[in-house]
Amino acid sequence: MGRGKIEIKRIENATNRQVTYSKRRTGIMKKAKELTVLCDAQVAIIMFSSTGKYHEFCSPGIDIKGIFDRYQQALGTSLWIEQYENMQRTLNHLKDINRNLRTEIRQRMGEDLDSLEFEELRGLEQNVDAALKEVRQRKYHVITTQTETYKKKVKHSQEAYKNLQQELGMREDPAFGFVDNPAAGGWDGVAAVAMGGAGAADSMYSFRVVPSQPNLHGMAYGGSHDLRLG
Repeated sequence: MGRGKIEIKRIENATNRQVTYSKRRTGIMKKAKELTVLCDAQVAIIMFSSTGKYHEFCSPGIDIKGIFDRYQQALGTSLWIEQYENMQRTLNHLKDINRNLRTEIRQRMGEDLDSLEFEELRGLEQNVDAALKEVRQRKYHVITTQTETYKKKVKHSQEAYKNLQQELGMREDPAFGFVDNPAAGGWDGVAAVAMGGAGAADSMYSFRVVPSQPNLHGMAYGGSHDLRLG
């Protein structure tokens, strides 16, 4: 028994449609190859599936472009003339736009003004004033932004400088000195220490120079009794 006749219409099921396409595509490619070998024919096939996949076959010794060229010669027509005309129209339109833009640029620079009427000159003047206003606003915005940025940088630098000063003041070794103890006979107690005399420790007091009083640094001996005692 032979197969039943299949009604030629679109297969609604996507899976069945894709399977049928794959099988029949293989059969068409096979028939095209056989036709090329048996009949020495030049065959070209281009196929696109419903999913956009591309398949092609071309007889050996020739390419798709060669087939198209022979097709155009046989029909006496061009497949590309309409596309070429569209491209030519687009190119001419872009040339006109470019020419107008160049003319406008020259006019805004004060050139080619002889052909302009009063209203055109007035419109050009207004456009230039508006453009100048935009440029000034942008310039002032840039200046303001840069000024604020520099102020922040200066503030951060000052804070960093203060922090470094504080850290440096905390890390410095304190300076020490001696003051007289009047009850022990003044600086005679120092001589007693140098001589190894007894009671020398009672003759002197040590003190620490406060960092906030830099004028006291470097003083050797003597001084006011108002110094902070250590």
